[in-house]
Amino acid sequence: MELGPMDDQPYELPELADATIAVQHVINASHELTARASRELGINATDMSALSLLEQHGPMGPAELASRLGIRSPSVTVLIDRLEKAGHVERTSHPHDRRRVTVAATPTAHRATLDFLRPSILAIDEASRALTPDENRAVVDFLRDVMRAMRA
Repeated sequence: MELGPMDDQPYELPELADATIAVQHVINASHELTARASRELGINATDMSALSLLEQHGPMGPAELASRLGIRSPSVTVLIDRLEKAGHVERTSHPHDRRRVTVAATPTAHRATLDFLRPSILAIDEASRALTPDENRAVVDFLRDVMRAMRA
């Protein structure tokens, strides 16, 4: 077994649990769905990720958006300009600090995104509702653990 750059981390992974592999498949399916949604809306994948973040977390400042996307401030400015020109986002004054700007998805972008994602969301909800209360609790706890691991 070869060792990785840290000299104690092997380049190969151990045999992974079925649930770990299933999570990787869900992540891949999510990337594919984002790519299809971005094509549907006529924007690139990073722009679609920005819209998704704004939908999920609500309006935020450009610096926070840049941080969540993992891009630099000048790049997020160009991204916001592009999305604003296409009518997908709008800039408003920050509610507590008029020197700052907040970016939010427009109602039109919200409707277009929801129209595209609705079938997937409803299918996932149907699968979720088929779970027993104990299964639901186990799945939710597991997914929270997965999110914590991915954010660490």
